[in-house]
Amino acid sequence: MAKDNPTIARQRRHLRVRAKVKGVADAPRLSVFRSLNHVFAQVIDDTRGHTLVAASTLDKEVKEAAEGKSKTGKSELVGALVAKRALSQGIKQVAFDRGGFRYHGRVKALAEAARQAGLKF
Repeated sequence: MAKDNPTIARQRRHLRVRAKVKGVADAPRLSVFRSLNHVFAQVIDDTRGHTLVAASTLDKEVKEAAEGKSKTGKSELVGALVAKRALSQGIKQVAFDRGGFRYHGRVKALAEAARQAGLKF
């Protein structure tokens, strides 16, 4: 039996996480995707299937502030920005979806920055 490549293994982990984490109207899901160079975060209402708020390292606000920062530092900026946007929409409570990634490094930095900005997990 052949070993899974890392992408397929992450997708399987993500499916396991998604079986337990659901985003509802009261507490939508904060989904994180981490690529090689960027981090993306979305707040999603799974009952309607709509993305309510999104932020990434490609946003103009983050790009300007991220000059010379590490990937982890950029993730903190994304976490703070997605929390700010969510709070402005009236979203205070979210369910954290780490997307099959380990909770450390960039994913952890994003989550902690979102918590410090006022989101409750």
